[in-house]
Amino acid sequence: MKWIGPKKPRIKLCPDAYKQLRQRVLERDTWRCQNCGARTKLQVHHKELRSQSGDDSEYNLITLCHSCHSYEHRFPSCTRCS
Repeated sequence: MKWIGPKKPRIKLCPDAYKQLRQRVLERDTWRCQNCGARTKLQVHHKELRSQSGDDSEYNLITLCHSCHSYEHRFPSCTRCS
C-alpha cells in the first residue's frame, strides 16, 4: 500500500488580490488567448484545477478565450495549456 502524505496547502487569494493577479496574467500573456491567439472574450484558466489542488498563482494560470477555455474543461486530458 502506498502512503499518501498530506495535501499541499493551496494558495487561494481574496477577491481583490485575485483580480490583480488576473490582470497581471492577462498582461503577461499580451491580452491574447495562448492557444488560438484570439483577443476577445478572454478568461484566465487554472492549468492545474483548484479541485485537483491547483492554486491561485501566476505560474498556474493562463489566458484563454471563451471557446478554448470551454474546450479545455470538456477535454481536460488535452495538453493544450501545458
